[in-house]
Amino acid sequence: MDEPKENIALLKSTNEALEKFEKINTKGDFDEIIDKLKYVHGSYNHDGNPVGVVEFGKKALELLKDYKQQKPRQVGKKLIDNLEKSLAEF
Repeated sequence: MDEPKENIALLKSTNEALEKFEKINTKGDFDEIIDKLKYVHGSYNHDGNPVGVVEFGKKALELLKDYKQQKPRQVGKKLIDNLEKSLAEF
């Protein structure tokens, strides 16, 4: 069985968010969301249920928007747009 395209888009966008958090996490401020995103990605790979990815994708989106307000050049608009678009499918 193939994965639904919305799940693939969600995994891709949350993985991009995870990579961004890892890049900007110089003071350990984003350790928790990094750990949660890694966990829910692993959980999804195990059971195919995107509920956790959606939940923490939304939290990641909020954190990225807040961070972008403080440091606009650190977070790209495309990253936020892709995350919003993939979360809108759920």
